[in-house]
Amino acid sequence: MTKNIKYTWILSLLILFSSCSKLDLKPTDTIDAEKAYRNMNDINLGLTGVYAQLDYALVGINAIISDEVMLPAENTVSNTDAHRWLYTADNGSVTAPYYSYYVAIDRTNRVLAGLDKITVAAADVATRDRYRGELLALRAFCHFELLRMYGSAYQSGALGVPYMKASVISYPARDRFEVVAADAKADLLAAKALIPSSFDDKTRVTKIAVSAMQARLALYEKNWTEAITYASEVISSMPLATADQFPDIWTDANDQEVIWKLKRVGDDEKIGDLFYRQASKIVLYAPSFKLINSFDQVNDIRYKAYIKFDNTRGEKKSAYLVNKYPGTALAPGLADIKMFRTGEMYLIKAEAEAESTGDAAGDLNALRAARIKDYVPVVFAGKDDLINAVYTERFKELAFEGHRFFDLKRRNLPVQRLPEDAINTSGAIRLLPTQAQYSLPIPALEISVNKNTVQNPNY
Repeated sequence: MTKNIKYTWILSLLILFSSCSKLDLKPTDTIDAEKAYRNMNDINLGLTGVYAQLDYALVGINAIISDEVMLPAENTVSNTDAHRWLYTADNGSVTAPYYSYYVAIDRTNRVLAGLDKITVAAADVATRDRYRGELLALRAFCHFELLRMYGSAYQSGALGVPYMKASVISYPARDRFEVVAADAKADLLAAKALIPSSFDDKTRVTKIAVSAMQARLALYEKNWTEAITYASEVISSMPLATADQFPDIWTDANDQEVIWKLKRVGDDEKIGDLFYRQASKIVLYAPSFKLINSFDQVNDIRYKAYIKFDNTRGEKKSAYLVNKYPGTALAPGLADIKMFRTGEMYLIKAEAEAESTGDAAGDLNALRAARIKDYVPVVFAGKDDLINAVYTERFKELAFEGHRFFDLKRRNLPVQRLPEDAINTSGAIRLLPTQAQYSLPIPALEISVNKNTVQNPNY
């Protein structure tokens, strides 16, 4: 053994023994809950960080891959693979929310862990409990949104997503649909008991917002009794906006019938830019003619609130624009994101009634009467007629709010675009439930790193 090799070998042993003697030290690149969360103010900051992580990704995905929008020729600046159904597991336009929602979930679990470790004064117990309720509700909400996006189907036995109840480094397998639904229901029940009825900040999760989450979850479970119960709780507490109030919801001039919204304040949070690029005046995605034609354009107050017609934009420019998030003159396109509204609750209740009691006409007609001038109530021929009418109304009422693609998937229906809505999509007119893209892919990186997960069918 040469002199240099011998010294190198001895030095290596010293380093090894030194390292082994320090394995009980806490890592220096993380902050444990005891240090990060020391008081109620820290907890509130962490909770605010969870809300801040949520965005309008679901609005964009539902519009772009469904039949809500069409691709105008003027859009030569954005990635249109998602609209053409060319996405794969490597396509960030459909896989990015997988990571962003799990970041929100991880933040939630870290704050919950911190909350468990702090001691609060008697005067702060109610606030502590409310924070816990908000966190549990947010954890349920995020997992359910992931399930809507990445679940292989909305039925028992179908591949869902991992339900993470703690911030740990692991290789979680995909929980089945019914497991995710059950865990989310448990978190929502616990949350509801912790949030006081007097708490009414619509930019945060309130008790009535938990009821709205429960109603939506029950709808996807096909638990018609719970869907009716929870939707009714919301309807009785939060009336529909009047015809005069409704258009102002989308400019944030009022928040009538808004149950929960995400407050948007900065230029990088402009939901209007999803459809219309303000700086360059380019329509990225225009309302589909299928959607436009579904409205009574004269009497339905939703038409002008959702869709703008401007035939002065010039040749080869779309005359139709999404008008649902116009913002203000000082901040065009900047508007709060409406997560739950009473209008959705009427439709949840109507669908659940149509599927169970058969008595959906009253709720459906009540919603239409609030939206359509001089509306005459309709008598429906039977269950199928009622359910088809509910889905048509969801198409109109909830346009550009993050539901259309999921609604079609709930009924195992194809995405069917009109020929005039597909002139720039290279023939992407019909997406069948048997095609891979009918379910969004789990990100390729997740598949390659997590040895216990699997991809959705056909990818």
